[in-house]
Amino acid sequence: MTDTAPAAAPETKRDTAGVLAPPPLIYLGFLALGLVLEFFVVRTQGLDMPATLRWTVVAAFVLAGLAFIAAAVLRFRRAGTPAPPWLPTTAFVAQGVYRFTRNPMYLGMTLIYCAVAVAANAPVVFWMLIPLAVTIHYGVVLREEHYMAGKFGAAYIDYANTVPRWL
Repeated sequence: MTDTAPAAAPETKRDTAGVLAPPPLIYLGFLALGLVLEFFVVRTQGLDMPATLRWTVVAAFVLAGLAFIAAAVLRFRRAGTPAPPWLPTTAFVAQGVYRFTRNPMYLGMTLIYCAVAVAANAPVVFWMLIPLAVTIHYGVVLREEHYMAGKFGAAYIDYANTVPRWL
């Protein structure tokens, strides 16, 4: 009798970035965890902001976040490629808001996440921004970048070397 490992199943190459999870769900998960920790575990004293300033910041973050997301989605539609990273990409977009940041949708989601933290007067939600950013970076952004470089080659690599990942 010989010890042999079973034959590995043939690897199928999927035409997606293979992100950890849908990014909006990742943001919502960290937001929910931060709110639960804030209101049921840690119970901080809040952000110590005057109400007028707080709601001005909330409005500015929400509007800026929605603007980044809308501008990015519009560019994807014009290019005829789906925005969700779990679907195959047919083109990479380097126009519009993508001339300034490679990740306007995640930047927009981050701004909206921060707006909710300010609106809820919940510092713990801000604390959760660090593990959220690490999760988005390694579980989504780097996977997307690897996928795009493999799919679009030098054109994407040149783009990635000239446009910042965030701002």
